[in-house]
Amino acid sequence: MKISDFNYDLPESYIAQEPPEVRGSSRLLVLDKSSGQIQDNNYSDITNYLNKGVVLVLNDTKVIKARLFATKQNGAKRELILIEKHGKNDNWHTHKVLYRGKLSKGDVLKVNKHTLNVEQILGEGIALIISNQDLLKIAQEYGHVPLPPYINRPDDIADNKRYQTIWAKEQGSVAAPTASLNMTQDTLAKLQNKGVFIVYATLHVGLGTFLPVRTDKVEDHTMHKEYFEVPKSTVQAIQNAKQNGNKIIALGTTITRTLEYCHKEILSKTAQDLQGEADIFMYPGYKFKVIDSLITNFHAPNSTVLLLAAAFGGWDNLKNAYEHAKKQNYRFLSYGDSMFIY
Repeated sequence: MKISDFNYDLPESYIAQEPPEVRGSSRLLVLDKSSGQIQDNNYSDITNYLNKGVVLVLNDTKVIKARLFATKQNGAKRELILIEKHGKNDNWHTHKVLYRGKLSKGDVLKVNKHTLNVEQILGEGIALIISNQDLLKIAQEYGHVPLPPYINRPDDIADNKRYQTIWAKEQGSVAAPTASLNMTQDTLAKLQNKGVFIVYATLHVGLGTFLPVRTDKVEDHTMHKEYFEVPKSTVQAIQNAKQNGNKIIALGTTITRTLEYCHKEILSKTAQDLQGEADIFMYPGYKFKVIDSLITNFHAPNSTVLLLAAAFGGWDNLKNAYEHAKKQNYRFLSYGDSMFIY
């Protein structure tokens, strides 16, 4: 399977550079994966498609201000991005960072009054940093929102709130679960009033999520690992729904990866708290075990998230939907519009 088979033309003019003025005022393209039929809706219309008894699973991760601007002893500027959280209790005094520009072992960096020491260069643009001060606290005070590189502007005050879900709780992501950015409290309340069960899991999203696949053969790509936790109550809700013939809806590819990675434990006869590191790579041919429908955004060409959506909806269906979306001036990628694939 060639990655070039999953390319499509995405002019920059379609890539959303700002969130919609009002959260939830985005659009929703609905794709019936059985027939390929497409409908144009508003995001709030998702309430028309989720029936009583279904389980909607949300990612409660919280994006940290992972982007830091540091200064070397010679005055040179360096950009650092903290790597996402990878355990229940990460050591934020000794932590990995992505860096831009040249760094060497032993370099001393300053972020405002704080000193960071480069302990080791690990390759592929990653370094191990040691700091006397908790790096997470430094990021909270001096960091910037880690907007993806296709958003061609600096972060601003609005991004602190808008590049974050309204239910964000567990700090640890360096990229947002983007399909969730359009969800509002009003829409969630309407779903709950219909009898939809809203449950949560955590997957700390890494930068690797949105990077293109760089291998010619899809199967040769090595998926990055992301730390997850699924509480027992969520496992029980999914098990109960399955037993009663009700559907499981994943709000986003991050939740999809989490649930599909630990599908054996979720679909077993017992329920327990789950945690680990998911590195599942889903592309066309994968058979989904847990989720029945997917709410997701429009994804970049050649990306793992595009391949996941293609695996779920069928590549021909998805490609047709994307071309339709371009003709109808939908907004693409993180701050863009969404899809519901069922």
